[in-house]
Amino acid sequence: MPKYQNLDAAGAYKKLLALAPQGKAFDFKKELNAERVKAYRVPMAGGLTYSYAAKAVNEATLQVLQELADEQELIEKYKLLLNGEVMNTGEKRKVLHHLLRGQLGAPVLHEGRDLGQFYAGELKRFSEFARKIHREASFDTVVQIGIGGSDLGPRALYLALENWADRNGKRKMKAAFISNVDPDDASQVLSQLNLKRTLFVLVSKSGITQETLANELFVKAKLRDAGLDPAKHLVAVTSETSPLAHNSDYLDSFYIDDFIGGRYSSTSAVGGVILSLTFGPETFAAILDGAHEADKSALEKDIKKNPALLDALIGLWERNALGYPSTAILPYSQALSRFPAHLQQLDMESNGKRVNRNGEPLNYATGPVVFGEPGTNGQHSFYQLLHQGTDIVPLQFIGFEESQRQDDVEVDGSTSQTKLKANLAAQIVAFAKGKDDQNKNKEFPGGRPSSLIYGKALTPQALGALLAHFENKVMFQGFAWNLNSFDQEGVQLGKVLTKQVLAGNSGDSALEAYAELLSI
Repeated sequence: MPKYQNLDAAGAYKKLLALAPQGKAFDFKKELNAERVKAYRVPMAGGLTYSYAAKAVNEATLQVLQELADEQELIEKYKLLLNGEVMNTGEKRKVLHHLLRGQLGAPVLHEGRDLGQFYAGELKRFSEFARKIHREASFDTVVQIGIGGSDLGPRALYLALENWADRNGKRKMKAAFISNVDPDDASQVLSQLNLKRTLFVLVSKSGITQETLANELFVKAKLRDAGLDPAKHLVAVTSETSPLAHNSDYLDSFYIDDFIGGRYSSTSAVGGVILSLTFGPETFAAILDGAHEADKSALEKDIKKNPALLDALIGLWERNALGYPSTAILPYSQALSRFPAHLQQLDMESNGKRVNRNGEPLNYATGPVVFGEPGTNGQHSFYQLLHQGTDIVPLQFIGFEESQRQDDVEVDGSTSQTKLKANLAAQIVAFAKGKDDQNKNKEFPGGRPSSLIYGKALTPQALGALLAHFENKVMFQGFAWNLNSFDQEGVQLGKVLTKQVLAGNSGDSALEAYAELLSI
């Protein structure tokens, strides 16, 4: 049975800290060359590749990172998770999002039910539902009502494949999303729709999410005002124990359980229903295939053959040994415009913890601040700080050889896609090597580390692999830091105080004063 110990109890961690001066003084101008770029890369699932040539690591660093992975038994803990052990210690739950896309461990049983079969059964049910909707052709648009993990991941995946679907004739329906309890969100979305031709997917595992239920009532009121029966326009994605389950107010209900965390739920019915409706069940199945391939590769013990584990360990090296507090996700693909927002939740909600899995305070840094924006927009926004600011921010670039729509034009001797790729390559080198200049305002210090995930094109398989890569990266870092990466108590206090304000019984003078300022 693997042992659970804090990072600072590991002998390899002490070795890693001893290497920190070397990492901070890493000479990118000397070390980053063609040979290193070719050597420092690892094949990924979905036809992708992970390149870490522009990271401040050498063979000595990699050896200690391997020792750390072995000492913290990261692969063994991953196998326990796959086999259905209770890994969410705060809520005493299994963690089973990997099982949604295929079985890699032993059959996982709970109260006599084979959960792998349960998830496969729900996949089959909502796939058949999507095909039925397509045959009947009564709806041309689907709107997802959800918040947090019920919105960020599914929305990011939908946007990522819109262009691919249109180019490849896979578009079945249009989609929109309502998440914010701000009524302007729902009102704006609904104002642009033909409600008679619109199907709504209400997503709430508990069935009592305040913002989601408020938006459901908003939508139902608009449907009734249009002379429509809401029960004929709504389906639910929820748990079997929620008030939404087996409810005649919905055309159908599809189920997940407490072992699927919100931010890890994109490959469940939470993402699967809307993606199957918009792009077809076969497209969603291809996403699952890419994710499963990535999950399988994450079992490799050799960090140089395991891109998710290597990415996690290099991130730990930068966070704990080099002291970098944040990281930027920079996709050079407009299709991934909302992918950084999803990764913000995935990483910061999982590993933004100050206590270990037993609730004991930690004496070292854990999850970084995550932010991002697509290139080249980001270059004209926050790259100034990334290049010349006082803080070093590790960067994770994502890029593709081909555009999704294959609709391009040549200007000044090159296509737009070629210009996009040229900008990506130039930024990696500029961040790493910098530029000397006697005018210090024009000097670029360099030494800004980055990784690159790249592939031929952003396909459903590649998207699934990309999603699972980051899920597994976050998982491995949580194991190394000895965290429970699968609960999110940090979001609960605000919810409790909100209910007190709405009930008119806050019991706190400061809270009452702010409520009065906002005329609540």
